[in-house]
Amino acid sequence: MAKGWTKSDWRAKPRVQMPDYPDQAALNAVEAQLSKYPPLVFAGEARKLKRALGEVADGRAFLLQGGDCAESFAEFSADNIRDTFKVMLQMAIVLTWGAKVPVVKVGRMAGQFAKPRSAGTEVIGGVELPSYRGDIVNGFDFTPEARVPDPARMLQAYTQAAASLNLLRAFSTGGYADIHRVQSWIAGFTEEADARRYREIGVRIQDAMDFMAAAGVTSETARELGTVDFYTSHEALLLEYEEALARIDTTTGLPVAGAGHMIWIGDRTRQPDGAHVEFARGVQNPIGLKCGPSTTPEDLKVLMAKLNPANEPGRLTLIARFGAGKVGEHLPRLIRTVREEGAKVVWSCDPMHGNTIKSSTGYKTRPFESVLREVREFFGIHKAEGTIPGGVHFEMTGKDVTECTGGVRAVTDEDLSDRYHTACDPRLNASQSLELAFLVAEELLDRRAARKVAAV
Repeated sequence: MAKGWTKSDWRAKPRVQMPDYPDQAALNAVEAQLSKYPPLVFAGEARKLKRALGEVADGRAFLLQGGDCAESFAEFSADNIRDTFKVMLQMAIVLTWGAKVPVVKVGRMAGQFAKPRSAGTEVIGGVELPSYRGDIVNGFDFTPEARVPDPARMLQAYTQAAASLNLLRAFSTGGYADIHRVQSWIAGFTEEADARRYREIGVRIQDAMDFMAAAGVTSETARELGTVDFYTSHEALLLEYEEALARIDTTTGLPVAGAGHMIWIGDRTRQPDGAHVEFARGVQNPIGLKCGPSTTPEDLKVLMAKLNPANEPGRLTLIARFGAGKVGEHLPRLIRTVREEGAKVVWSCDPMHGNTIKSSTGYKTRPFESVLREVREFFGIHKAEGTIPGGVHFEMTGKDVTECTGGVRAVTDEDLSDRYHTACDPRLNASQSLELAFLVAEELLDRRAARKVAAV
């Protein structure tokens, strides 16, 4: 973290992907109000996550990051939070079995309200209005009134995030996350006719559970089996909100982002001299950096030096997002740049953002096969380079939506209109998410087997 840094320094830097509020006085009042509220997360939690990510960087753990494209005020409910949390636990068990190391669970939750857009305006029926930038900024309805940036939305976002965190903490420690309960959910999925290829893995996980129970290792005798560590993350896009919730950690005297355990910088806002990098470099939280096709080795060197000058393990996660068929073109040069710099990073794969297409029925979608292909290419490149594929990053939901095509339940283009609920980008549904976890587990198993052979 930078010496002499203050949380408002970003205001002197070029800003992109941020709204221009028409009422400055209203904005100032909201910022002042938020600055008096308790932080949503605490410095000790962020430090614990950073230590866990340090284990990921060294190959002793694996990162699972997932959740909503953009959290919605209208869709907010306890059931939605529970269902997404449930699927992430299922995915984590499967990945743990495949990797044979702990899985660090980080949700895109309790803060993922703001979205970057490819254009500042959109046109529908000959009418041009400002783009929707997430519920924390403006409304989704295509009306002049809804699209005006409203700072009061930050207060609603805070309230929703606080409620989400309260429930997540209860689920994490109150028995809902018991490993035996989670395994019964997985068994339900593998019993489906189209999930035959995953049944053997499911049976082997169940056998391990049964053996542990027979040996007297249950959630009653080992607390760790009944609770989980679950963290939150979001893109730190709306810097007025981030600054208002930043605090000084009383233990270390260092600044901490109080809006989420981990924050990341998007591919559109990673300018080395920009406002978003300036804010992120000063807080002690783990930082994610999206790396797309336009990321140059030179930019990456500067960004790593700015965001992790002490080369602290677990501080910086590089989230690769290139698109299926393009990983081999871009990822190797970035891996070599990191190696040349001697940088300690977590490598994670975001196979969602480079694989968005428009379906034949006019819906924005992501083919499951393209998502899977990018994950496999990511693992393949790391195998070839001798580096560690540390994690995966998915846009997903616990609901049975029809937004991405493919998977064992074979969502087709024609099915997309059935339950297409996202306001921004298409998400994997519960079944597709768990299927992908099984497929990633297979990649992790292959990696373990290859390492064993190499060690002989």
